[in-house]
Amino acid sequence: MSQAIERMSKVDTAWLRMDTESNLMMIVGVWYIRPSITLEALKERVQARLLQYTRFHQRVVEDALGAQWVDDQDFDIDRHVVAELLMPVRGKAGQSGQEALKERVGELAMEPLDPAHPLWKFHLIEDLGDGDGDGDGDEGASSGLIMRIHHCIGDGIALTAVMMSITDGGRAPPKRQQQPRDDRDWLTDSLLRPMADLAIKAIGAAGSGVAKSVEAWNHPHHPLDASVDMARIGYQAVNDIAAFAFMPDDSHTQLKGKPGKSKRVAWSNDLPLDAVKAVGKGLGASINDVLLSCVAGAIGSYLQSKGDEDVAGKEIRAMVPVNLRPLANSYQLGNRFGLVPLVLPIGIANPIERLYAVKARMNELKGSFQPVLAFGLLSVAGLLIKPVQTAMLNLFAKKATAVMTNVPGPTQPLQMLGSQVERLMFWVPQSGDIGVGVSILTYAGRVQFGLITDSTLCPDPEGIIDRFEPEFDKLLLLTMMLPWVE
Repeated sequence: MSQAIERMSKVDTAWLRMDTESNLMMIVGVWYIRPSITLEALKERVQARLLQYTRFHQRVVEDALGAQWVDDQDFDIDRHVVAELLMPVRGKAGQSGQEALKERVGELAMEPLDPAHPLWKFHLIEDLGDGDGDGDGDEGASSGLIMRIHHCIGDGIALTAVMMSITDGGRAPPKRQQQPRDDRDWLTDSLLRPMADLAIKAIGAAGSGVAKSVEAWNHPHHPLDASVDMARIGYQAVNDIAAFAFMPDDSHTQLKGKPGKSKRVAWSNDLPLDAVKAVGKGLGASINDVLLSCVAGAIGSYLQSKGDEDVAGKEIRAMVPVNLRPLANSYQLGNRFGLVPLVLPIGIANPIERLYAVKARMNELKGSFQPVLAFGLLSVAGLLIKPVQTAMLNLFAKKATAVMTNVPGPTQPLQMLGSQVERLMFWVPQSGDIGVGVSILTYAGRVQFGLITDSTLCPDPEGIIDRFEPEFDKLLLLTMMLPWVE
């Protein structure tokens, strides 16, 4: 490998320096693979596919101006792809492979990556011991693959595309890996020339008044039309800046507070995507509306079970990443996403009423410039010294209880080294003092919920996870009753 030095973008630098004792900026994923695969076969596949992306054989060197990507002259695949044997936790002799895997994922989510080498590591559990660990008596040993990648390498969209490249039939990256331009150039394009296709997609304004204004600006029938529409877009941007800056802090619940130094993870039994689509169609809502309503209901029910009697009428916020890159460029590593604060009406007990409240909140976000503004905030933060950056980014944490992602995964089952990837899940990191991360992933016609929590604020994430399916069943039952309800 030839020696190469490249400056890290300002946004990626911000993520690099965002690690705290309570929250490490790692994206953590898990794959269930059956039949089992071997460590040597995995190393060979990673060496052949993943290392074609230069970021995965580069280490990070910080300096006064930020950070640089530098080839790791001491790179060793054995350091980054390792085998593990899951051991039952003391006092849990009857623990299943799945339960032991959850324990290990929680531990690894708080284990820092070695800064002297590339910031990623794969942990292969060659035999989970009981198939997929769900106790259903399935035959055949399975492997568990835990993947940890620092957020400064890339965001969820980019890393999903990269991880697909190591599956059977996965595409290698283009020979010339184009790197994102400087953050300032990108922001100039997005904010000052929003008629560009990328900007239209970035602000998520399709079908909204902003999209119409941008289109009119791009193809004005009269010079006055362009001036009026530009003024409207500017007015919208100013309003979004003010709304973000003066947004009140999030409501207080048991899930909000000072996090500790350990994590817990959980994931649910998956739901059939067709059923979710049917509920959405029957109730005149989107798939996202249905799923987010289930999240809000599960959290509200959990808090009530913990004695939070004041949950009625309460709302909490989740910071939701919004992709700001064309999907055609998803293979390009780095971070290109903004954040929007989504309000979850956890205090509405009626599932239909809650669903339409979520739908209304989602509609409010259409046409917002907040994702682009949040990206700009992260770019500025990457220029600041760490204490100032930390204070600046705590703005996000104070205004939210959770970080939440909703990612459409592959529509067909993946194959890995001749075996099938039966299930996959991932968790995004939580910044500042946020102690809850919610992941929704569709894969091969199924929908799965994942949760990672700070053990001080929520020591039993299963208490939330186990409520997702019952909340969906309520909506499904009501949808089935629709033909008989006037």
